[in-house]
Amino acid sequence: MVWWPVGASLFASNVGSGHFLGLAGSGAAVGISVTAYELNGLFSVLMLSWIFLPIYIAGQVDMYAGAIFIQQSLHLDLYLSVVGLLAITALYTVAGFAAVGGMDGLKEKYFSALASNRSENSSCGLPREDAFHIFRDPVTSDLPWPGILFGMSIPSLWYWCTDQVIVQRTLAARNLSHAKGGSLLAAYLKVLPLFIMVFPGMVSRILFPDQVACAHPEICQKVCSNPSGCSDIAYPKLVLELLPTGLRGLMMAVMVAALMSSLTSIFNSASTIFTMDLWNHIRPRASEKELMIVGRVFVVLLVLVSILWIPAVQASQGGQLFIYIQSISSYLQPPVAVVFILGCFWRRANEKGAFSGLILGLLLGLIRLVLDFIYVQPLCDQPDERPAVVKDVHYLYFSMILSTATLIIVCTVSWFTEPPSKEMVSRLTWFTRHDPRVQKEPVPPAIPLPLTLSQNGTPETTSTGIQNEIVQENMSKPHSCDVTPKRSKVVKAILWLCGMENKGKEEPPGKVEPVIDFLEENPIVKTLLDVNCIVCMTCAIFLWGYFA
Repeated sequence: MVWWPVGASLFASNVGSGHFLGLAGSGAAVGISVTAYELNGLFSVLMLSWIFLPIYIAGQVDMYAGAIFIQQSLHLDLYLSVVGLLAITALYTVAGFAAVGGMDGLKEKYFSALASNRSENSSCGLPREDAFHIFRDPVTSDLPWPGILFGMSIPSLWYWCTDQVIVQRTLAARNLSHAKGGSLLAAYLKVLPLFIMVFPGMVSRILFPDQVACAHPEICQKVCSNPSGCSDIAYPKLVLELLPTGLRGLMMAVMVAALMSSLTSIFNSASTIFTMDLWNHIRPRASEKELMIVGRVFVVLLVLVSILWIPAVQASQGGQLFIYIQSISSYLQPPVAVVFILGCFWRRANEKGAFSGLILGLLLGLIRLVLDFIYVQPLCDQPDERPAVVKDVHYLYFSMILSTATLIIVCTVSWFTEPPSKEMVSRLTWFTRHDPRVQKEPVPPAIPLPLTLSQNGTPETTSTGIQNEIVQENMSKPHSCDVTPKRSKVVKAILWLCGMENKGKEEPPGKVEPVIDFLEENPIVKTLLDVNCIVCMTCAIFLWGYFA
C-alpha cells in the first residue's frame, strides 16, 4: 500500500466514536488537558516508523498478513466516511465557535457555563480554573504535568508501537518510505482532535449548561442516566442541536462507520490472539474451520462482556469515558511496553527476565484496577474515604511506578540468568537489525540403506528404509480427506452463521517471500521524510508550549 491509505487507516483505527464522545466530554468537564494524549501520540506514531518498524521488518514480521487484512477491511466507503466525518465536524465546529463568539468568547464564557440548578455553596459543576492549560499542578490537578510527560508516554508507546491494531497498518506499506509517510500523515491529523473534539465539547457546555454541566446526581440521572455526570453527552448534544436534519442523519451514519471501524480492528486482533496464541496452543491440530468458529464465538463473548461492563464505565472517573480508558491503560500497558522496549534495545534481556517483569507488572496493575472498582470515586458533594493508594496516587503516577518496577525486575533477572545466544537476538533488536541472514542447513532426505544380515542370517532393512517405504506407500494411497463428506443441516447452519457455507477444500496459502529491499530508501525521499518529521515535531512542541 502507498502512504496515504496507511496514514488514513492509522488515523481511522485510532480515532473512533469513543474519541469524539470522550474527548468532547472531557473538554466540557475539565478543559483542554486531555489534548496531551493526542499530542503525545503524535510523537509515538512517528517513532513507530522511524525506530520500531525497521526492527519488525528485519525480524521478518509477516507483512503479507497485514496487507491482506487492510485490503479486506478497509474499502473506499471507510475513507469516504472518515472524510465526511471530518468535513461535517468542521461545519458544526465553525457554527459552534460562531455561536459563542470565537476563541475569545469561548475563553470568557466557559467559566460562567454553570447549570442553573446547582447549589450556590457547592463546588459541584464548577469549571476548573486551569481549564485552558495542559500542564497542571503536580499534586492537586486532574492531570499532573509530570504524569503527562513521563507516565503518559509509556502507554502511548505500547499503543502506537506494539499494539497489533496499529502496527498491522504500517506492515501493509509498500516500503519503509511509504510507512514513514503514512505515520507522518497520521501525526499531522493528530493535531485535529483539539479543534474538532475538545473545543467543541467546551462550546457545548456553554450552549447547554443545564444538561452538559449538570451538577446534581438526581438531575444527571434524568438527563443522561448517569449520576456521576453528563459531560459525555456534549458531542451528540452539539450535533443534534446545531446541524439540520439531513446533515444530522449523515453525521450519525459516519459516526456508526467510525465506531464499526474501531470495533472491527479491536475484535479482529483479540480474536486472532486468542485463536492463534491460546486455542492453537491447547489444540495444536485444530483445523482452519475450528479456528474460524472459535474466533467468532470469542468475538460474541467479547461483545457480551462489553455490554455488561457499561455500568462500571459510567461510574468510573466522574463519568468521563476518555479518562476511564486512559486509566485502565495505565494499569495494564506499561509492563508490556517496558519489556518490549528492553527487548528491542538491550541485547542482554532474556525470556526469564521478560516473563518475571510481565507477571509482576500484571499483578500490580490488576491490584490497582480491582481497588479502583472496589473504591469508586465519590460524587463531588461526598467525602473521599478511599485508601491513600487510590486517592493520592494518580493513575499516571502509578504508570510511572509500574514501569520502574517492571524495568528493575526485567534487568535484574536478565542480568543474573544466562544471556540469549547471538542467534536468538540476530535481526530482532535495533543494534542487530542489519545482521546477515543465517541460512539454515537443509535437512538431507532419508536414504534407505542396503539390506543387511541379521544374527540368524535373514535379510533385514534399517529403520530408515522402513520409514521411507511407509511414507512412499502412504503417499501413493488416496487420502480419505480428499472426499468431501455430506454435511448435515445443523453443520450447514453453523457454517452459514460463520460465513463459511461456500468454502470447500482449499489449497493452503503459499508463503510469501519477505521483501528484501523493504528497508532500502531513496536518499532524496529519505531526506524529505526526515525534514517533514522534524517539522511535524516542531509544530507539536509549539502547541505543547502554547497551551502548557
